[in-house]
Amino acid sequence: MNKDATTVERGSFTDARLDFNRPANEQIASWLKSAILSMELVPGQMISEAEIGQIFGASRTPVREAFAQLREERLIVTWPSRGTFVSRLSVAQIKGAQFLRESLEAAVVERLCAKGLPAQAEAALKDNLARQRRAVHKGDTVGFRDLDDGFHAILAQATQFDRIGAVLTREKAVLDRLRVLALDSTAHRGRLLEDHRQIAQAILARDATSAVAHSRQHLRRVLNTLSDLVAANHSYFDFDDATKTSQDHA
Repeated sequence: MNKDATTVERGSFTDARLDFNRPANEQIASWLKSAILSMELVPGQMISEAEIGQIFGASRTPVREAFAQLREERLIVTWPSRGTFVSRLSVAQIKGAQFLRESLEAAVVERLCAKGLPAQAEAALKDNLARQRRAVHKGDTVGFRDLDDGFHAILAQATQFDRIGAVLTREKAVLDRLRVLALDSTAHRGRLLEDHRQIAQAILARDATSAVAHSRQHLRRVLNTLSDLVAANHSYFDFDDATKTSQDHA
């Protein structure tokens, strides 16, 4: 996946159509965020307000507002006299997000073991796992990624704590681009599916020790592949620590 793009390919937005009954800036930000997190727009890639405006048929104001939102989310960075670029992957941020996500998800499965999984959530989980198996068998990387997200969302929703899902989604966003790189591997998708099966089985058996252990193992897999992913996609990563406030796009 290590392509070296410098401008936006219109093919990334062939299905993008603005709904003029909704704020244009929100729609543009959503499309761009999706393209960044799915690695259609790669780390270090240049994007411009003028180019995005032409692609969406939008005026400068909503595009500028969309870019401001993405800057706040640290998905893009703008350098005076040089332009705007998709942010590189921060190793420090990845490790921090993984730590937070692991802590929260361990608490989620522990609670579900203690309280029991609601019947509706159990049915949704079993259906999700069946669809994951089909996606792995077909080699459907995008479909599997969506079902992976769905699996964890079902567990979060089953806690009946509304904020849990939102917090996990926020932290997961930091890891999403790394996950896209990792899911290029068929073997990795198979391992994740088996992890999901073991986590679900432990929750249904109300075995908190097993559920937490499998959950932690599962969520550490992406870090276990980090060094290999960095080696294969070196230009996508920012290796400096939190004291650095900028990125070198030269």
